[in-house]
Amino acid sequence: MPQTDPPPHQESRPKSVPESAGIFHRSYLLVTLGACALVFLAAFESLAVTTIMPLVSRELDGAGLYALAFAGPLATGVIGMVAAGSWSDRKGPVAPLLAAVGMFVLGLLIAGTAGTMPVLVSGRLVQGLGGGGLTVALYVVIARVYPPVLHPKIFAAFSAAWVIPSLVGPFAAGAVAQLAGWQWVFLGVVGLVVPALLLTAPALRGLNGSPGAAGDSPAAEPAPGGRPPGGLAKLALAALAALAVLGLNLSAAVPVAGGVLAAAAVAVALLAVRPLMPRGTLTARRGLPSVILTRGLASAAFFGAEVYLPYLLVERYAFAPTFAGLTLTGGAIAWAAASAIQGRLGTRLEHRKAVRIGSALVLGAVVLALVTTVLAWPAAVAIAGWIFAGGGMGLMYPRLSVMTLALSTKETEGFNSSAMSISDSLGGALALAGTGIVFAAFATAAPSASFAGVFALTAVIGTAAVAVAPRVAVVPAAVSKRA
Repeated sequence: MPQTDPPPHQESRPKSVPESAGIFHRSYLLVTLGACALVFLAAFESLAVTTIMPLVSRELDGAGLYALAFAGPLATGVIGMVAAGSWSDRKGPVAPLLAAVGMFVLGLLIAGTAGTMPVLVSGRLVQGLGGGGLTVALYVVIARVYPPVLHPKIFAAFSAAWVIPSLVGPFAAGAVAQLAGWQWVFLGVVGLVVPALLLTAPALRGLNGSPGAAGDSPAAEPAPGGRPPGGLAKLALAALAALAVLGLNLSAAVPVAGGVLAAAAVAVALLAVRPLMPRGTLTARRGLPSVILTRGLASAAFFGAEVYLPYLLVERYAFAPTFAGLTLTGGAIAWAAASAIQGRLGTRLEHRKAVRIGSALVLGAVVLALVTTVLAWPAAVAIAGWIFAGGGMGLMYPRLSVMTLALSTKETEGFNSSAMSISDSLGGALALAGTGIVFAAFATAAPSASFAGVFALTAVIGTAAVAVAPRVAVVPAAVSKRA
């Protein structure tokens, strides 16, 4: 992909840093450590809660709210993403980052001191609101602090900070819950979030303030109608999309009209999210819109299949639950390794090529899981395939983040980062809801039918990602106009 000129807003970056400096140069060291620590803690909390939630549900008699404890934060996170993106574009990323961290901590405190399941779910909703805003605000900080040449490396570090908790998070959470009580899985993180934020404080000075003149890049056009919706309208649309996702998750419980409700929920979610994306995202317009769409499709294919792989190993291959979960470790390690490799390659690996290879690896892994299920191949085939899926995600995800910032101007960094995060979140949420419906629909058929249906659906989504991936390249006319 041709490299676009960096946005003219590098006033907050150190003036004396040599071009060969990395993300751990003394000028960037604190913000690198602080930002990665925040990502690590958010990832750890997400994985830790998955581990302890059965215990929490049993202790608080909250089986009826179990699913909402996971779907709720995902939904409110969309609202946080939109709010932080709009706020960052208007006033800079500092205030949104502080507010997001504050909401995240408040949610942890509510959940950690909850005596009933409804109170815990309320804390999770607040936590999701802060977590969504945190992601977007950090992306804008990265755009303002680091030069474009370092973006692949810092996003590779973010990927590693997310993947590492998948290796240690479940075990650590289980140990904490057993030794000190599940409440400390929430409360223990609170004491670590504030020091992580303080590390970034030196780099945050001077990042506030209104953006400069609007850019003229057509790739940065945000709304399908030519003008982005106002702040309140954005929040209303985000809330509507979040409610649609929750409705889709609940549609399987409706005996007769569940299918109609599911279709309506998907339609509402897409219509609501359309103005929150760059123009042409849902139609795979070349450039930034396809970058955003590819991110959502890749997330949907990967996470929609990953949730059911351990389930398949337990049900069909009689794996112990602990060992079945550990089979995903190979994918996590491959994700981190591929992220590091693409960061070292830098511009030697073209962005579009990285995305095309990554999306093809994810599709290939999902197809292997499908074939393994249908033909009753050895479990090792699907397990080995998932290593390639992790490698594909590690290769592709950082580059999609880099391209999103490269195709943004200062006044659209927040909007575009928010759009990417929303696409990522909604893609995974819609896929998980869809696979849940498919799995339930085939539950009474042959033993392998449910799993085959899940992997078939995610393979279709993966095929769409492969088809859209070549369109992430910027058309020459757009580049010349921006220059």
